[in-house]
Amino acid sequence: MASKNTVCLWYDGTALDAASFYAETFPDTSVTAVHHAPGDYPDGKKGDVLTVEFTVMGIPCVGLNGGPQFKHDEAFSFQVLTEDQAETDRLWNAIVGNGGQESACGWCKDKWGLSWQITPRVLLHAITNPDRVAAQRAFTAMMEMGKIDVAKIEAALRG
Repeated sequence: MASKNTVCLWYDGTALDAASFYAETFPDTSVTAVHHAPGDYPDGKKGDVLTVEFTVMGIPCVGLNGGPQFKHDEAFSFQVLTEDQAETDRLWNAIVGNGGQESACGWCKDKWGLSWQITPRVLLHAITNPDRVAAQRAFTAMMEMGKIDVAKIEAALRG
């Protein structure tokens, strides 16, 4: 692994499945190495997949098959900037449609419990708009959404 800083994500035996799904779903994402355990460990046997090296949109990650002790939660998420509604829909639907679940304000979880923020660029521009009244309208619209609706954000921004 070339990066000095790597995101380590804990899985219950499903690191390779998760990394493979991410590689199929997100651009600039790939599985780079699969390492098997050199001996038995508390939640696996010698030869089981222990770690999986992968990138998520260029960010180096390692999936650790550590067992059922720890679960992902919303304290960590990947925020993915999208360019338009089509890309937003494609990524959201891939995550939710593959056993994931919808949440609020552009957040969803994949079937492994990892949180994703599928965030159209227009949303970030809208809620940071120097016109604070317009930003408030866009923010209020966002607060009522699961998947972000670009047209509704743009309409709220215009007033």
